[in-house]
Amino acid sequence: MLTRLSVRNFAVLEAAEIEFGAGLTVVTGETGAGKSLLVDALLLLSGARADSGMVRAGCERAELSAEFDLERAPDALAWLAEQALDDADGGCRLRRVIAAEGGSRAWINGRAASLNQLSELAATLVEIHGQHEHQALLDRARQLALLDAFDQAQDKALRVRELAQRHRGIAARERALSGGGDAQARIELLRHELAELERWSLAPDALAELETRHRRLANAGRLAEGASLLADLLDGESDHAIARGLARARVELDRLAALDPSLQPVQDLLESAGIQSREAGDALARYAEGLDLDPQRHAEAEAHLAALHDLSRRHHVPVQELHAKAESLRGELRALEGAGDALAQLAGQRAQCLHDYEIAAQALSKSRAAAAGRLGKAVTQLMGELGMAGGSFAAELQAQPGGEPDPQGRERCEFTVSANPGMPLRPLRRVASGGELSRIGLAIEVAALGADATGTMVFDEVDAGIGGAVAETVGAKLRALGAQRQVLCVTHLPQVAAQGHAQLHVAKSSEEGATRTNITPLDAQGRREELARMLGGVEIDREARAHARRMFEKAQES
Repeated sequence: MLTRLSVRNFAVLEAAEIEFGAGLTVVTGETGAGKSLLVDALLLLSGARADSGMVRAGCERAELSAEFDLERAPDALAWLAEQALDDADGGCRLRRVIAAEGGSRAWINGRAASLNQLSELAATLVEIHGQHEHQALLDRARQLALLDAFDQAQDKALRVRELAQRHRGIAARERALSGGGDAQARIELLRHELAELERWSLAPDALAELETRHRRLANAGRLAEGASLLADLLDGESDHAIARGLARARVELDRLAALDPSLQPVQDLLESAGIQSREAGDALARYAEGLDLDPQRHAEAEAHLAALHDLSRRHHVPVQELHAKAESLRGELRALEGAGDALAQLAGQRAQCLHDYEIAAQALSKSRAAAAGRLGKAVTQLMGELGMAGGSFAAELQAQPGGEPDPQGRERCEFTVSANPGMPLRPLRRVASGGELSRIGLAIEVAALGADATGTMVFDEVDAGIGGAVAETVGAKLRALGAQRQVLCVTHLPQVAAQGHAQLHVAKSSEEGATRTNITPLDAQGRREELARMLGGVEIDREARAHARRMFEKAQES
């Protein structure tokens, strides 16, 4: 439900901030005062195209914003959550700025949004009757949903949609298991690739050992030469060998320790160093003698690594991940080789799902056919009451080709109308008169009272070309609709204005050469005065006031 509308520097409207409540709110004022500016503002906040001419003369930009209570708007809440535009307090704020130099920007709950997003969200919040390009009822998918809601068949429609989606999911799994239609070729390729990977790929520890062995074999000569040289340096026959030098140092230290026993710890260190140097020399000598200098083993290790790097390039993964790649291909191969049984199960599931879908779709089609007849009669009757006697309405169902299950069912809906006697039924979206379209929209909404999920409905030009008893009927129907939904109606007829639960007065004034439009909420006394003006014109006499009072009191009693 719309709770607040704020407008600044928009056309002749300098500034206005209006709070709205539930029920029917009527907007009245002199012709040309700017009554439709509120509707235009809502259209722009619904994603309509803007131009710089909408900015008040002398201003840099026009600013529009609206706040909505989403307590009874689950579709809007779901959309906001899906788009990550939801607000912590559960409300919704739309804002749009139109620049005088051209262009505009939009925000949803304080975050920048595209006009497409604004339009999608607004479609769940507000429905505007009277302008072709903004009529939600002109959308055929919306017409079908409204027909289902009128028949209270939403559960049947949901069942059909769920079965269609399930069927698509099963078909997608079948395509995946069948390898895109060439499963055998894929199996052969997987077997070939897996055989190569199983031959060459290694687990991380084994790969590290292979790389270490390859480095050792590639440098065996250098390692043997270096180890032998170090062995001689540590414990060789040369007088410069470390072990011999340590032995001479030990002899000299023994003499000094005989003079000072505190040198005993140093003696122990030299003895340990001598033992360790001899052991290191022995170990290096054995290492040099035991090195593998077999060129064949080196070639084998090098070939293994070359094969691994080649596989790495072909599979586009690091060498370290080839082992995991083999596991992945092995799993895919097992799935494809066992796909026969799985495909057979899926085929059975798909057949059962298709059977269930056809039963559900047939039940929905039967329900829709009956509902279409009832809705057609109800709207046709209401059209006569709303000043379109002789006109007719029909909800035509058009069968769709069979085949894959359709989430919307086996038919589409087209609302058709004939506004005058003897004229053929034509699609609702092709009705030319804005006033007729508004009244037809009102008739549909009243006939389907409570079925439309949109929380706010706006009617512009709904009373164009009517008066007297028909105007009173239009007002009564709008008031009845306002008991179920929030309704905003721009009107110039007192019979309609009297039916409002609330009333806004729009007046134009000129001050210091500038034209301004003001919007004022009216209390009961103000409403009676405004009704008297609408009844009596410029001169408001006692009779006009008395008539206005009776009209207002009678309407408010209903």
